Amino acid sequence: MHIQVNGHTTYAYTGGKDVSPAQPTVVLIHGVLCDHSVWALQSRYLAHHGWNVLAIDLPGHCKSAGPPPASVQEAALFIQALLDAQGVQQAALVGHSFGSLIAMQTAANLGERISHLVMVGTAYPMKVSPALLDASLNEPHKALHMTNVFSRATLAPPSGAGSWVFGASLALGRRVLASNSQVNLFHTGFKACNDYDQGLQAMAAVTCPVMMVLGENDQMTTPKNAQALIAQAHASGQRLEVVMIPNGHHQMSESPDETLDAIHRFLNASEHVVQAPGHPAG
Repeated sequence: MHIQVNGHTTYAYTGGKDVSPAQPTVVLIHGVLCDHSVWALQSRYLAHHGWNVLAIDLPGHCKSAGPPPASVQEAALFIQALLDAQGVQQAALVGHSFGSLIAMQTAANLGERISHLVMVGTAYPMKVSPALLDASLNEPHKALHMTNVFSRATLAPPSGAGSWVFGASLALGRRVLASNSQVNLFHTGFKACNDYDQGLQAMAAVTCPVMMVLGENDQMTTPKNAQALIAQAHASGQRLEVVMIPNGHHQMSESPDETLDAIHRFLNASEHVVQAPGHPAG
């Protein structure tokens, strides 16, 4: 579906289902040089099991117009504007990598308006090596190959029916990079991750239950580099759950079942389920 946000068209994949005022809403937020399709295996299931799904393309990415966010804070304001435009009074947020920081900052900004926060493949600080940051600016296709080597712990998911996740991710990155001829989405996204310095304050301000889904062999956002957020959550008394799953950084395709199982269970846990959600418009 297409939603007008801040004067621009935003694309949201709904999992093949119309939104319903009787159901809670979950927003799925992709990472750097990705789009809504990274959630394909999770979004469709959630949409057919009781949730309104808005798996978005961030502004300036693929099917969404407008300037791409240059910071985590700017992207968080976009998510708030998306909820306002769609008439969603309360939503769950699920974000991967860069998207996990966006989801956290949005949850910090909006307080009780966010019912659940799921951070997949997260870390803080989310620093990017100087060599990779430079390559993303000056040799983006080389950087794309580098990141996929670091991101992947497997070439094909278990029972993947011939899926080549490494090649598929390279193809997606090339397509997303080519979707915006005016802005280097790779460098813009990496710089936003690298420059973000409000993570601990944001986590301290989050009021909803939090789950982190971390890859055991993730070399991009290692489980070790999530420890500062975990410690802050514990210090602030957050309801936090940490789930370790197999493989690397692209949890949604490398370990799709484990990722979906964790997200679905967390969103539907009896103590977390939200009744009488907001009313999506249109």
